[in-house]
Amino acid sequence: MEAEACEIGRLPEELLSASLSRTSPRDACRAAAVSQAFRAAADSDSAWACFLPRDLPPLADGELPTAPPPRKKDLFLRLSDGPVLLSDKLVSMWLDRETGTKCYMLSARNLSIVWGDTPQYWTWIPLTDSRFSEGAQLMNVCWFEIRGKIHSKMLSEDTVYAAYMVFKLNEHFHGLDYPVQEASVSVGETNLTRKVCFQDYDAEDAAGAVPENYLHMRLFPTQRVRRRNRRAVPHGENVGIPKKRADGWMELELGEFFNEGGDDGEVSFSLMETEGGNWKRGLIVQGIEIRLKKSS
Repeated sequence: MEAEACEIGRLPEELLSASLSRTSPRDACRAAAVSQAFRAAADSDSAWACFLPRDLPPLADGELPTAPPPRKKDLFLRLSDGPVLLSDKLVSMWLDRETGTKCYMLSARNLSIVWGDTPQYWTWIPLTDSRFSEGAQLMNVCWFEIRGKIHSKMLSEDTVYAAYMVFKLNEHFHGLDYPVQEASVSVGETNLTRKVCFQDYDAEDAAGAVPENYLHMRLFPTQRVRRRNRRAVPHGENVGIPKKRADGWMELELGEFFNEGGDDGEVSFSLMETEGGNWKRGLIVQGIEIRLKKSS
């Protein structure tokens, strides 16, 4: 193997770079450990230019160093290290480190929230743990409806994406367990819906409320139930529930979609529950995240 690596290392750097550019960012980083020749090719601008999207959206001032221009590899690593704000500061983006796929988050201000500008129903609060300066806090509504959209041209072609509502629950949350919400993802004439719920027992435990059937849930974790008026009622097997993120927020998957190459249109997202008389409060919305769908 060492002899083979030595022979390959004699190839011109341009040829090695061209070969590595047809792999993936992860493979290029691994190749850099093979030999000095591979390291030079794997760090070259010509290789990493192929991993960077050709059409990066305009970024907000100060998000990237301006002088001297960063190497292509350094630029990729910066964009894959965490989100950067776009020029309007209402959307952030980053690159998936393994594939270079463009990912985004639409801030709460970028979404359409029914009654979002009416303080008795929704208020806007500062966020200290987000790239966005503020989030939307649900005060009290019975008509819950949030919508967002992104142009498909902003996304990576021929890629399966998933959309997630990113949120928290404050200590006064109420009414988010029932009825369950309906999530929708629409691309062109294709519209996919699913039932979801903001509350799971992990969320209730985090807020200090211990369900009466806590022991039963721990013994039989596949049976999803909710508490309402001190009664345990099944949610159903096909209701999506939230997950805790590493950054301390919760995320709830709204659905997935395929962004086929050449598509020119919008991808729309919605989350709603509009059955009359079901009042809700205590939700804090950071935004909707659109990222590469990875197999579990």
